[in-house]
Amino acid sequence: MESDSAPPLVLLADDEPQLLKVLKIALESGGFAVETASDGDEAWEKIRKGNIDLAILDLQMPGKDGLEVCRLVKEDLDLSLMPVILLTAASDTESKVRGLTLGVDDYITKPVNVRELLARIWMVFRRMRQELEANPLTRLPGNIAIEKRIHEAIAKGKDFAVLYIDLNQFKAYNDAYGYAAGDYVLKTTAKILVAAARSGNPGNFIGHIGGDDFIIATDASEAEAICQKIIDNFDRQVPEFYKQEDRERGYILGKDRRGEPRQFPLLSVAIGVATTRNRPLTSLGQVSQIGAELKSYAKTLGGSRCVVDRRKDN
Repeated sequence: MESDSAPPLVLLADDEPQLLKVLKIALESGGFAVETASDGDEAWEKIRKGNIDLAILDLQMPGKDGLEVCRLVKEDLDLSLMPVILLTAASDTESKVRGLTLGVDDYITKPVNVRELLARIWMVFRRMRQELEANPLTRLPGNIAIEKRIHEAIAKGKDFAVLYIDLNQFKAYNDAYGYAAGDYVLKTTAKILVAAARSGNPGNFIGHIGGDDFIIATDASEAEAICQKIIDNFDRQVPEFYKQEDRERGYILGKDRRGEPRQFPLLSVAIGVATTRNRPLTSLGQVSQIGAELKSYAKTLGGSRCVVDRRKDN
């Protein structure tokens, strides 16, 4: 983000006016644009208006405290990827643990060391940029972050699952409704996936491979429940993507790859799940092959389907 033409916009929230003034000057000198808030309610209102790139929140503030504002940010699908740094006392371990479960990206201990604060902010931005490198549309982590996460899961040696997710009939929808409508479908799908994944372990990973292909890495024990949430919520959303006449007849009229007229079913979601529940997964290639194979099979079943690998090595 250091190379962006406009400086990153940081929201700084604290109820100590002198500290706000000092930190604002320091952040502006460090290359940031800064907005300030004197309590949690004001901070949340400014965040809701959008355009904030990162929030630095005092843990103890009048109105909503830093943890409450962080919770609201991370539960809002449009804001959830915005980094949050909390200012906290060194001894407040319980609040730090709670913050980590809410998705706090980093902590700075008071009294604030300005050089450390600047270094940690840029670190968070660099980490976020790496995760977002592939897809500006959905703002979900791309292929580099996806590969890294799968390698990490394999290295830990614990049970895990990777969900490979694809939309059925997306090309036909894009051709009939246009790219703007298609982009809206992809962004809505991303929100559905984030909500489903974060309903379980807060450490679950959601990535966007590209186009209408997505991925979720999670604990093996959570995979099927997440799949069901995705299917239920996606199918509930689908009618809103279509005009009334298409909804009523249950398909759209278009042309196949040979230019022949054809009826295309409404959008649905196909999920293939590679999991360690029944056999070990030892390489990225193996995980990808199993996930792609099962996702392709799910697409042949019609409608929204999830196929989990239940095979065992002989």
